[in-house]
Amino acid sequence: MRYFIEIAYNGTPYHGWQIQPDAISVQQVLEETLSTFFRSAIKVTGAGRTDTGVHARQLYAHFDFENIPNIEETIFRLNSFLPKAIAVQSIRRVQDEAHARFDATQREYEYLISLQKDPFAEKLTHQLFQTPDIDRMNQAAEMLCDFSDFQCFSRSNTDVKTYICTITKAFWEIDGNRLRFTIAADRFLRNMVRAIVGTLLDVGFGKTTLEELQQIIESKDRSRAGASAPAHGLYLTKVSYPNTIFVKK
Repeated sequence: MRYFIEIAYNGTPYHGWQIQPDAISVQQVLEETLSTFFRSAIKVTGAGRTDTGVHARQLYAHFDFENIPNIEETIFRLNSFLPKAIAVQSIRRVQDEAHARFDATQREYEYLISLQKDPFAEKLTHQLFQTPDIDRMNQAAEMLCDFSDFQCFSRSNTDVKTYICTITKAFWEIDGNRLRFTIAADRFLRNMVRAIVGTLLDVGFGKTTLEELQQIIESKDRSRAGASAPAHGLYLTKVSYPNTIFVKK
């Protein structure tokens, strides 16, 4: 039987989601915990990869195992096994062919910025010491929805077959001393959100005009876009799937 496990994690202690040869990752910890708990070798496939230091409020992964009779008790016991930085939110039975990565229809990220020094959010937000022009950055964010090829925001030397993504929303909002960027798309390229944030901050600080932003996107040249924003301000917040993949109780 196939299950989707929904987790949240603080990415600070981990070298991203994907298993690494010489570093600890979220995927490794989750697989080891599930294998110990179920007394069987469990492999998980995630909805996507997060980089070192990036967090997730919602990430799904699928795994195969025999019938789990009491899911609520299983969640409780798994959370007692897992380190404090990782939490299981739910486990749901899905169709046997369901795939956590390929069946995802939309992913949503948030990027959090502190506009004043906050010792309690040092590893959870990006610190700025000046406030950028939010209105100008929202104009720039709105422009993203007019394009589909985002090679200029992709990490170089990746093995992707296409740089086409459909962005459905992108906007900035201010909440007290926090600045939040929300972006949703059917898929994201490696480093794409952090590169977008860095480039939009350049717009907000007057280093890049809206006309220049359009030229950057059309150029498909990563070197022309802004520097990537730090990883610790980025959160994967939502992954969406069609209801048809879930097995009804």
